[in-house]
Amino acid sequence: MSKRPRRNHAPTFKAKVALEAIKGEQTLVELSQRYQVHPNQITEWKKQLLENAPEIFSRSKKAESGPVVKDLHAKIGQLAMENDFLSNALGRIDGLSAKK
Repeated sequence: MSKRPRRNHAPTFKAKVALEAIKGEQTLVELSQRYQVHPNQITEWKKQLLENAPEIFSRSKKAESGPVVKDLHAKIGQLAMENDFLSNALGRIDGLSAKK
């Protein structure tokens, strides 16, 4: 008997299956056959969804941990100035060395 290779499911797929399980319109066995996932896995996804559901609706949710656009624009400006300065300085060095 050969083992099935390990599969990685997308978060959207997990949420879809967990919501179907929460609805209760089909049994876990029916869902597992329909989505070809073990019933224990569906139970685990359902549990995770129910535990993390309050976080979705919390108002004190922090902003994404990604960089702030204003900071990125400032960094781009700084790097552009450095590039201009260095290209001008390199041009002067090349001009001097070409004259010799």
